This record gives sequence, C-alpha cells and structure tokens, in this order.
Amino acid sequence: MTRARGPKMGAEALPLTANYNNYCSGGEAPLVLGLQASALVDHVARVDWSLLDQLPGERGGSIPVAIEELEHILGEVKTHIISSPDDSLPMKTIAGGSVANTIRGLSAGFGISCGIIGACGDDEQGQLFVSNMSSHAVSLSRLRMKRGPTAQCVCLVDALGNRTMRPCLSSAVKLHPQADDLTRADFKGCKWLLLRYGIINLEVIQAAIRIAKQEGLFVSMDLASFEMVRNFRSPLLQLLESGGIDLCFANEDEATELLRGTEGGKKADPEAALEFLAKHCRWAVVTLGPNGCIAKHGKEIVRVPAIGKANAVDATGAGDLFASGFLYGLVKGLSLEECCKVGSCSGGSVIRSLGGEVTPENWQWMYKQMQTKGLTLPDIRK
Repeated sequence: MTRARGPKMGAEALPLTANYNNYCSGGEAPLVLGLQASALVDHVARVDWSLLDQLPGERGGSIPVAIEELEHILGEVKTHIISSPDDSLPMKTIAGGSVANTIRGLSAGFGISCGIIGACGDDEQGQLFVSNMSSHAVSLSRLRMKRGPTAQCVCLVDALGNRTMRPCLSSAVKLHPQADDLTRADFKGCKWLLLRYGIINLEVIQAAIRIAKQEGLFVSMDLASFEMVRNFRSPLLQLLESGGIDLCFANEDEATELLRGTEGGKKADPEAALEFLAKHCRWAVVTLGPNGCIAKHGKEIVRVPAIGKANAVDATGAGDLFASGFLYGLVKGLSLEECCKVGSCSGGSVIRSLGGEVTPENWQWMYKQMQTKGLTLPDIRK
C-alpha cells in the first residue's frame, strides 16, 4: 500500500483516505503493470476542421500545451463541436493516456490482472481518474496521491475519425525516481511493465526499466507520437539499444520517423522500421491504420489486415487497444499471427465510438470477431 511521503518537487504526497483505500486492491501482484508517471484525464470531442486549422502544429499529432492554452481550446470546442446521435454527450471526459488505455482494456475486456504505477493529483480530475480505472478492476495500490493538478489532454476528432491531441503535463504531479516513488517492491511478482516513451519522464522510464529488469519483468514500450520521435530521437535510440525493451509498438508515422537520420533512413518505410526495431527487441510491431499491422519475432514476420475500419468513428486509443489484444495473446501463449489478429479485433473495437475506452457493446462485437476467427476467447467470456 502507498505510504504518505513528504513534499517532493512541488508535489506534496497526501495521506490516503478511506475512500481511496477502497479502490486499492491488495493481494497478489498484477500480471501487467502500467507505468504512467502522471495520471491523465482526456477530454474527447468531435470537432470541425476550422478549429484544427487554428491550432499550431500538424494535424493528427500531439504537442504539449500550457494550462491556459488547454482551457482556451476547451472553450473553443463548444462552438466547433460536431454532435452525433450515437453519443449521449458531445464531449467525453475519461481517464486517459496510452498506458491507462491499454491496461484498462486488458483488465476490462480480457480479464488480465493489471495495475498502474504513477502519480495522481488531489483535484476533480484526479478523482475521476481513480474512479474510472478502479471501475474496470485496475489495481491502484501503486498510485501515489500528491497535492497538485492532474494532467489533462484535449483529444480533437475530425469528421474522418482522426484525432489531434494537445496534452497539458508540465504543471501536473508526477513520479520522481529520486523521491523513492519507484521501489523493487512495486514490481515484484509482476510479469510485464508497460510504458510510453516521453522525454518529460525519461528519468522515470529509465529507472523503471532498470528495476523491472532486476525483477525479471518483460518491458513493452509504445513510441508515443511522431513529434516525440522526431524531436527526441537520440535518447529513444539509446533506450532501444540498451537491450531493456522486449516489445516495441509503433504506428506507421512513428516508425518511419524513427529511421530518418539513421543509416537506414534512405529507406524510411514501415518494413524497414520493423527490421530496425526487431534488431533491438524480441517482438516488434508496426501498426498501419486501415492497412492492419506487421510484426516480427525472431525470423518470423507476419502481416494482418485491420478489422472494423469501415465503422471508424474515432481513432483515439486504436493503437493502445491493439496493444491490449496483442499482450493478451502473448500472455496466453498465442502465435505471433494470432497476437496480431487479437490486437486487430481489440483495436477495431475502440474506434467504433468516441474516446479511448471500449463500450460494453463494442466488447461484445470484439468477442464475436475473435470467435469468428477461431481465436482464444478471454476466460471472462468462457
């Protein structure tokens, strides 16, 4: 159980309340542990292109913003929102972040025991994060409650289902490795550590990988965004070359961006990027949006088509939920091709509605897809 700590780096650790303790499941260590240095809340809305044209940066990417700009964008959303008869609310506010999306999916849809390690603020957004994750049976016993704001992100979805993200992380509470926020006890008994590459949390990522390897965990990393890869390629390459990453997920843009500036940069295509990643990781996966995915393990390479692309409403969380399905396959000992097929089913399930959380109806859709393809259904469905 998390213990209260003194103030560190401007974020004061809070004593746990009885209400929060109810959310923290003890007992056995979770099979999968997600590292998200800052708990994050997503504000997801479908908007017209005129708002996206006003934002600095490339459409479809993810660029950090200050709290003032985030609040300005949220204000502008109200006049640019596109309503849909399929959604009860024009904007969804849910626990977010790539890692949170993946482990919530693993727990809720696949019945895999999961926990999250990170820091959460003592504000309304922090309460929402705790409530949302705990409602899907994610263990929060490693979530540090600190005094200060919880991270937020605006996810703007266009008419084609593509999303543009503007996260506000700089002022949010977060883990600090020098503050004893990461201990070997947090990792003991777990089998997988999931993390997302990010320069703002590089020290935390490095410390977590080091401890995970000491405790014998596999480490999975997502490449975050093409801007993150482009702007901070060198430390990313160092992480990959360290040998501490066992599984790497990248989308097509991230994968090709990774190769630019390297010796193989002249051939910056997804296949070349897959080969590059596979030199450093036991499993390498490049998702190709509506064209499915390619993956490599050892000498085996597979290509699997996408599922559910015709019903795409919002691409938010597609890669995260693909990772949920792929990891479920690895945990269950499925073949590389079957892992990709399950990932395509789960990735296809989340794009059928707004936001990075799969609805109960879309989980049922996924199970039917898996059954049709002869894939091993989760124990919670048997």
